[in-house]
Amino acid sequence: MKKFIVPFCCLLAIILTAIYHEKIVTFTTDFFANKEKLNIPIGNEYTKNTDYLYVQKSNDFVPLGYQDLINIYYSIINNHWDSFTFYCPSEYESCLDDATKLSKTSITLSNINNFVHPYNSFTHIKSTIDTNGEITIKVSYLYTKEQISYINSEVDRIISENYNNELPLYDNLKNIHDYIINNTKYDINYKENKDLQTFNAYGVLKEHLATCNGYSDLMAIILSKLNINNYKIAYNPIDTSKEEGHVWNALYIDGEWKHIDLTWDDPVGDGRDYLYHKYFLVNTEEMKEADTGNVQVVEHDFDKLVYQEFN
Repeated sequence: MKKFIVPFCCLLAIILTAIYHEKIVTFTTDFFANKEKLNIPIGNEYTKNTDYLYVQKSNDFVPLGYQDLINIYYSIINNHWDSFTFYCPSEYESCLDDATKLSKTSITLSNINNFVHPYNSFTHIKSTIDTNGEITIKVSYLYTKEQISYINSEVDRIISENYNNELPLYDNLKNIHDYIINNTKYDINYKENKDLQTFNAYGVLKEHLATCNGYSDLMAIILSKLNINNYKIAYNPIDTSKEEGHVWNALYIDGEWKHIDLTWDDPVGDGRDYLYHKYFLVNTEEMKEADTGNVQVVEHDFDKLVYQEFN
């Protein structure tokens, strides 16, 4: 008789699993989702403790809507986690579909990336979405520890040489703005110069060449070092085969959000060095006015649904 007990129990377990499959999955998903609340790792020293209108820090990592998913992605990147797993609760019925959509929307992921400290920005992000409700995010980051160490040393030097506590903040930021432009040229050959990394702050400081990404990363790092609330702001063209995107800096100063665009204050011209202040600490209206000069600039047509601080 005993030899029939084990097969009978196995068969019974299979039958019960088939009947109550959905409830078992729901229970397991919710159980592990709750367990994750107890095991949230801390971020690194460059993690922002700032909420923005478009993205906010996630507290429990249990999504109940699409915005929660955006916040979870932001928090994972912002905390510089290499890998993180969370779970869709049963009450969020479209969670897996929404997560799949978000993982494939590169513009949204790029926009999220602009709100984190440059040292925590990603180069590649992979989402593994399981039908049981488990979502694992794996992130590859832009800067190495060695690069961060070098940049920090250079940033400390730049600030010590160009920042005077006896001067108004406006003048100090202008000095730093001018220093970067006077020591950097726009990399017109950036497509061939990929090894120079002029798209990030390390390449800018090493090679004294920059694309808009390099200019904005370096300025963002300096602003963060000065404890000034800031993020990068971008124009993302719909047809990337015809247009290239653009990125510059947004910062909160004197109770107002302002723009700084080092790229357009250091324009490529006839071989001579240029230094302008058309795009230095301007509001959106002033930036649009500067765009209507001899050269019509369309690169500042940013999405106000994303960068809502400027609405």
